[in-house]
Amino acid sequence: MLNGKKFASILTITAMLAGFGMTGTIEGASRAELAAIHVDQAGNFQYWNNDSPAKKKLVAYVQKVTNPKNPDFIPVKHRLAVFDMDGTLLGERTPSYTDGVFYADRVLHDPNCKVSEEDKKFAQAYWDAISQRKPVPPEIEKNLYHNLYAGLAGMTPESLDTYAQGFMKKPVIGLTNLTYGEAFYLPMVEVISYLEANDFTCYIVSASDRPLVRALVHDVLPIAPNQIIGSDPQIVASHQGQTNGGSYQMTQEDTIQYGGLDRVNEKMNKVSSIVREIGIQPVLAFGNSSGDYSMFRYTLKDNPYKAEVFNILCDDTQREYGRPERAERDKKTSAENGWNTISMKNDWKTIYGDNVKKTQ
Repeated sequence: MLNGKKFASILTITAMLAGFGMTGTIEGASRAELAAIHVDQAGNFQYWNNDSPAKKKLVAYVQKVTNPKNPDFIPVKHRLAVFDMDGTLLGERTPSYTDGVFYADRVLHDPNCKVSEEDKKFAQAYWDAISQRKPVPPEIEKNLYHNLYAGLAGMTPESLDTYAQGFMKKPVIGLTNLTYGEAFYLPMVEVISYLEANDFTCYIVSASDRPLVRALVHDVLPIAPNQIIGSDPQIVASHQGQTNGGSYQMTQEDTIQYGGLDRVNEKMNKVSSIVREIGIQPVLAFGNSSGDYSMFRYTLKDNPYKAEVFNILCDDTQREYGRPERAERDKKTSAENGWNTISMKNDWKTIYGDNVKKTQ
């Protein structure tokens, strides 16, 4: 069992990245190199296998809906694509969801984090499970979001972003030559670049903590902060106390702080978030779990435009901590619902880069 001291020592290991090549051996990418990834309108993908059925399906779709002479043409203002975050755009087995690892790191190792002993015990129990890649106990899983946001309470947006910058430089647990700020799936970074080149607007619609997702995405993906939707902490004034926000008047002395959990953006809540915050039905949706199924169904249901869904299967056990049994279930569910699947194992030439290796 890993204790807090061992966890801290692991997190201080220096992650050294080799050079990042566009040809030959594909190595891990820095955040600047991730941001420089570009796919043109024609789809000159580097990180997908040439015979990938999913890539061919996506390219054929985009060619149809961007051609004004095609009956499936979609006007630019309706070219909306939505993406889940963990397990869709970046790793979710590192060793768990990124916001969960961020939460445990802060509660257990940040002296400025003032939480109760009960919260610290909760964080330690959560870490003891995920660090050994064991199932999180049901009582921990049930209350994870509430305790996660207890660990963020009192932080200002600026202090959370500052802590996130340090966290993103720490090496990923279980993978070599990779930091948390670099743990994006190279093939999916290409998908966003490709869609942007074809005048799609891309949104992230995640169950992960929205402020952390914004920090992770900043300067890496061409997605603005207002195009990121996630689970939300309460946002309060520093002197507000228990007064309802509809009654409290902010003063000159107040600062903006995060409070406890406000809303978990999962399942049907993803749909309500899209309707509330975007107001346009997506024509493309990408996800990887049952938390995305409502978003998938909303994308396809009674859509006036041709729409497609892509479900990413965690079936790679050589380059990633895949879960073949779950991947098979997801593949079956996708077939039953008419969703496309993306196989990490068979569709992707690389995941993080060829010098990123499993260690556990």
